[in-house]
Amino acid sequence: MKKVLVVLAAVGLVVALASCGNKATAGNVIKLGMLYNMTGSQASLDAPSANGAKLAAKEMNAAGGVLGKKIELVAYDGKSDAETIGKAATQLVESDKVVAMFGFSDSDMVMAAAPIAAKAGIVFVTSGATSPKLPSQVPNYLYLACFGDNVQAAAAAEYAYNTQNARSAYLLIDKGMEYTLLLGKYFKERFTQLGGNAALEDTYQTGDKDFSAQITKMKALSPQPDILFISSGPDDVGTIVKQFRDAGVSQPIYGGDGYDTPLLVQIAGKGANEVYFTTHSLMDPNAGTPEVKKFIAAYEKEYGNPPENAFAGLGYDTVNLLVDSIKRAKSADPKAILTALKETKDLPGVTGAITFSGDSPIPQKGVAIIGVKNEQLTLAAEVVPQVVPAP
Repeated sequence: MKKVLVVLAAVGLVVALASCGNKATAGNVIKLGMLYNMTGSQASLDAPSANGAKLAAKEMNAAGGVLGKKIELVAYDGKSDAETIGKAATQLVESDKVVAMFGFSDSDMVMAAAPIAAKAGIVFVTSGATSPKLPSQVPNYLYLACFGDNVQAAAAAEYAYNTQNARSAYLLIDKGMEYTLLLGKYFKERFTQLGGNAALEDTYQTGDKDFSAQITKMKALSPQPDILFISSGPDDVGTIVKQFRDAGVSQPIYGGDGYDTPLLVQIAGKGANEVYFTTHSLMDPNAGTPEVKKFIAAYEKEYGNPPENAFAGLGYDTVNLLVDSIKRAKSADPKAILTALKETKDLPGVTGAITFSGDSPIPQKGVAIIGVKNEQLTLAAEVVPQVVPAP
């Protein structure tokens, strides 16, 4: 992925974002802990997020910082490994003395770090992990900058049923990730509630390379399903789509924001056409919102290429969310940041405005439905689901 996959040095790499190249001292910086998987199975989502976050901090510092101080991102590569993530989170708390943590695009990865932050009284904001169960797993200290899986799955089900008139679906679910299990569960619940039929539900394991058995069972269905809903992570999606297409399966394929990776088209090629997936925003310089257009231009200037996916925007929005909370709190005290974060209302963002209503740590956002046409990502619809399954 060109520059985006440049690996952060293993534990201990600090991304100092003070202006003029001067080494910031503890007295004139505010440290935020940044945890992303720059290597491993989550890299195609996390690396763009990290770039977006660094861009936000750089812009903030160029504008004078916050409370008269610069923002410093103390960054570690989680390597898509829970043990590595746990050690990095501990380092952020005990040695780096950060005032807040953020990162990750996968729920399992978040759960390796967020409890450590919570134990230290520090908020963890996940930029892209979408499990609506996360806040109850780490009460009071875990917030999402993105919508929940129940929201995006409901949006996909409603679009398939109402717009594409799909009445039957084949489901293939990765049984090795909470994200994929929940996404498949919520899609099935909303699709059948609408009147659709789950013709067959099958599974696979993260990292599998041969899907011939699942394809055989799917092609044996009579009648054939109108659509396929394949709940996959970013590393597997291209391979799965390609194998189904190579086997002659031509129905529309649906999925979640794990599809929002260059790997989909890079691996599946023309087979990616008629794939529809839910995500947070379409990174399109022509069709995007003013916030999206501005972000794309800044990102391309900084990194030499446009944002790889919406996760870049989520990383950017997350840093701005935390900085906005510090501004409103007029303090970098972790407790004050948390109190201000809870009161966030209508904060503009690349991936939509952020408001935390009541006691919910999950913002209610619309969902972008992306359709692949001629191997290009296009905006098929923007959906606010009418009914959302309970977490």
